[in-house]
Amino acid sequence: MQQVDHTTAPLLRDVLPGLSAELVRLLEEEGERDLAVCAHDLRLLADCGCGDDFCQSFRTEPHRPGTPYGPGHRNVALVPARGCLILDVVHGRIMFVEVLDRPELRPARAAAFAAALTGGGAPC
Repeated sequence: MQQVDHTTAPLLRDVLPGLSAELVRLLEEEGERDLAVCAHDLRLLADCGCGDDFCQSFRTEPHRPGTPYGPGHRNVALVPARGCLILDVVHGRIMFVEVLDRPELRPARAAAFAAALTGGGAPC
């Protein structure tokens, strides 16, 4: 798993605007207004690193893989029209977005990580 600098990582809304809007909408529908506001500014920090074709999950905040989040952690399972969206939230911060069965997201997500890692920034 490669990780980009948190301050220069591409914004989710720039790379995958449909997913960003969907997260905001679903969080609002679940009564998670504060998280919906945070979701608008999520950054694509690192992919999950599993390599599974069905997985398009990504980290939005720094966290050492394989270690527990600890106190203040909760999961927020959303109900999208298709696929699976589950957020790892710690003390009101979205740390990780689990995205399953949404293969159409893979090319844009991969391109954003590649551009960020080479200093090219987010693709337009």
